[in-house]
Amino acid sequence: MNGKIASEHLSRRAVVYVRQSTPTQVSENLESQRRQYALVERARELGFRDVETIDDDLGRSGSGLSERPGFQRLVAEVCGGHVGAVLSLEASRLARNGRDWHHLIDFCGLVGAIIIDSEGIYDPRLPNDRLLLGLKGSMSEFELSLFRQRSFEAIRNKAKRGELTFRLPVGLRWSEANTIELDPDLRVREALALVFRRYHALGSVRQLLLWMREGKILVPATASHRDGTIVWKLPVYNTLHSIITNPCYAGAYAYGKTGDRRQMVSGRAHKTSGHAKAREEWAVLIRDHHPGYVSWEQYERNQTMLTNNAHMMKRVQPRAGRGGRGLLGALLRCRRCGRMIQVTYQGKGGGVRYSCRSANLNHGELNCISFGGLRAEEAVASGIMDALTPRAIDAAIEASARVSHERADQERAVSLELEQARYEARRAARRYEAVDPDNRLVASELEARWNAQLNRVNELEVRLAELQKPSEVAPIDRQMLLSLANTLPAVWNSEAADMRLKQRIVRVLINEIVADVDEERGEIVLVLHWAGGQHSELRVRKFRTGQHRRVASEEAFDVVRRMASRWPDDQIAATLNRLGLLTGVGNTWNARRVYSIRRRLQLAAFDPMTASSSKQTLTLTEAARELGVHESLVRRLIRDGLIRATQVVANAPYEISPDELKTEEVLRCVQRAKNVGRNKRQQAAERLTLPLPGLTRR
Repeated sequence: MNGKIASEHLSRRAVVYVRQSTPTQVSENLESQRRQYALVERARELGFRDVETIDDDLGRSGSGLSERPGFQRLVAEVCGGHVGAVLSLEASRLARNGRDWHHLIDFCGLVGAIIIDSEGIYDPRLPNDRLLLGLKGSMSEFELSLFRQRSFEAIRNKAKRGELTFRLPVGLRWSEANTIELDPDLRVREALALVFRRYHALGSVRQLLLWMREGKILVPATASHRDGTIVWKLPVYNTLHSIITNPCYAGAYAYGKTGDRRQMVSGRAHKTSGHAKAREEWAVLIRDHHPGYVSWEQYERNQTMLTNNAHMMKRVQPRAGRGGRGLLGALLRCRRCGRMIQVTYQGKGGGVRYSCRSANLNHGELNCISFGGLRAEEAVASGIMDALTPRAIDAAIEASARVSHERADQERAVSLELEQARYEARRAARRYEAVDPDNRLVASELEARWNAQLNRVNELEVRLAELQKPSEVAPIDRQMLLSLANTLPAVWNSEAADMRLKQRIVRVLINEIVADVDEERGEIVLVLHWAGGQHSELRVRKFRTGQHRRVASEEAFDVVRRMASRWPDDQIAATLNRLGLLTGVGNTWNARRVYSIRRRLQLAAFDPMTASSSKQTLTLTEAARELGVHESLVRRLIRDGLIRATQVVANAPYEISPDELKTEEVLRCVQRAKNVGRNKRQQAAERLTLPLPGLTRR
């Protein structure tokens, strides 16, 4: 027995610490594992009856920048005085940094524990052994730094030449000549090309995702990074975003796009990886290194579009159009606080409202301004019409081509998917035919797989047939589009020109719109900052609280206010109709609609009992009855000025004082009219009593 191992050591536990730095070493470097686990037998040979193995740190680095629960457990047991010896294959297994190494040596010296490796036994309480252990730890730390430096320089130099191999995204692969080439599978290439093509048309990863999932367009993904097996599945947002942002698809060789970060966590250095770097900080970027799916210029435009879509990032600037019902979203800035104005949608298919709510959401302050978007958008669109008139032809052609391109892309993707499904069905059939029919356990499974593939083929054939049907939308004639050059509003409001196209047009012409609300004048003030550097101001009438586009005019409200309680609702409705006033939705008036307005304005209804007891005037009908003549005569006397009559508003019922009917001139006219009527009746009666020719009265 070694003289450094005393009985007090043997009476305590021996701990064997097992560690490997990476998961690859754990799965492939099995000999190192066997040597470390063999230390358990050596501990028993040295006389330790209680031996414990700590292997919680397999696949963890000992550099001190990552958590090592196994090492922390080892230190805790040493501090508790339960460990008599710590066994490790070499000093580098215990720690690769001086802090952890010397920390363990100090605790072992305090509790009297010894350290055993493949070369000897060390007692930290002895100066010579402590010095030797310190040198071993320093050499291990220096060795790790040296390995890292050599490896990093070698990798960097190889990457600068574009020869360093790494895992490529789906659609690209390393050739036998160690160059990058496109995937030979036509369906994979077409699917990726479709992603870039539709993103350029839609302008948003979110809209691209919705379009592909609605059309059930599958995208390729790598199932296993070792053999490169490709599976097809419906896309998710992160999949499409990674395709759009990967420079390899633009034919560029990029290395060092991410980096590590170190920070202190609970008094220890902690390293995290995978943090994206700015492009100018990438270690290597070689353009036109290999064939790509898009050009570098298109890649740059895609990244700019992504940046413009980042509405929620700090230092927000006006962003690109991404669809939605709001034409001016992310263009409006509050004149009062300088923050961007947010857009909200009121119900499904409802209106758009713009509100400055950032101060309220972030700091609990009151909202600055808020206004409906319909009138503001109409005013801005009217200005856009004037600016776009010379470009009406290009806008019309682009709008007409958009629908046909989308349908062609879907048809091409489904056609390739159907071709591969037919191949899978044929392969399943060959496997079923090759099996022994008596082996039912295998034959039944292969038959089920064959049927599943055939069902898949049938589904895709139905989808393709639906896409190949003639479109219900009539094709737009190019000559007709050219004739619309001077009628751009028709193109702007057509169904072919969707909101994304309109938003892009607005953002090409306008950099920003500064908005405010003039409360005194009831107007929305919009200052348009045009792309050419010019500025213009628009003032739009703002609805007050309770108003909306479907409300009746103020003139109609005024008529109801003045006639309420004095005239029945049907008389008020007749007056409104004679004035040519309509309801908010364009209907004529009736008693029920007048009642609704009167109830909203909290106006009293007409009461016949109260009106008759306090009434001091006569209506046109009552005046005619009082005089015993027809209403037309009274109306003519009013027109001639012989009877003075008043009206609450124009075309309202007449109000006549009884005294006006008692004047001599009125009575003379009435008597003359009665005499004329009596004479006419007498003459008509005489004509009826004249004898017929050839007859004699007896």
